[in-house]
Amino acid sequence: MTYTLILGDRTYSSWSLRGWLLFEKFGIPADTKFVDFSSRDVADQLSKYAPARTVPTVVTPEGAIVSDTLAIAEELATRHPKAGLWPGDPKLRATARAATAEMHSSFGALRSECPMHLGQAYVNAPVSEGVSDDLRRLETIWAHARELSYGPWLFGDYSVADAFFAPVAARIAGYGLEVNEFAADYVARHLADTAFRQWRAMGLVGDTALPWYVKSYRTTTWPGPKPLRGKAIETGEPENTACPYSGQPVTHLAEIEGRIFGFCNAFCRDKTVADAEAFPAFMDVYRS
Repeated sequence: MTYTLILGDRTYSSWSLRGWLLFEKFGIPADTKFVDFSSRDVADQLSKYAPARTVPTVVTPEGAIVSDTLAIAEELATRHPKAGLWPGDPKLRATARAATAEMHSSFGALRSECPMHLGQAYVNAPVSEGVSDDLRRLETIWAHARELSYGPWLFGDYSVADAFFAPVAARIAGYGLEVNEFAADYVARHLADTAFRQWRAMGLVGDTALPWYVKSYRTTTWPGPKPLRGKAIETGEPENTACPYSGQPVTHLAEIEGRIFGFCNAFCRDKTVADAEAFPAFMDVYRS
């Protein structure tokens, strides 16, 4: 048996992003399922996993239901002590736990006024006093982490704290919010992270657009790494005969930077078109 991980829409569900990163970044396998945010009945869709009412929800191998991201993180850290979810150094670990708990319970203005939308980026978004206060607090927390550890992440290697701050990085980037140089560098590190890029690319091609997450601000291009030029095509001779992800025969084609590659289904193709460099399995084929 393995874990079951139930998530919401990748583009909008900041809590689901946290939950997925806790498994993906630390190499913990899970059978992933999704609820549909478009119907707004998440609790009903989770009825078979009672008492859970929100995503992410984890079902442990023996059947325990865990539906709070901090509880999920601590349970995984207990069950997988060698995975490195928390820093090994006691001082760093204690500080990382404190920062994570504050992220889990605070920053209400930033959450409510700047909902995560990985498919959109804005310029000149209004910044309320509450959002400004939240940004300054983030700068303080991140600067304190830097005083204790010089990276590459907040507390050395990637930890639970970074997974929890990933949606914040998406908000700062997506709304063009001004932060100091170190905070901006930390945000950019998230945008360039392979797992973050994969999550975003899959959301761009797999999620239904939800208009209630859209703001009426002026839009701009996403501030993360610029993806390789790509598009889906109907005909052509691919360089590969097996899908880079499944190993199955190719049935769908894409042109990436003028070269043709094949995939076993539309989702494999489209996520690669969205951000080819986010997927090492494809890039191995591309570079060969």
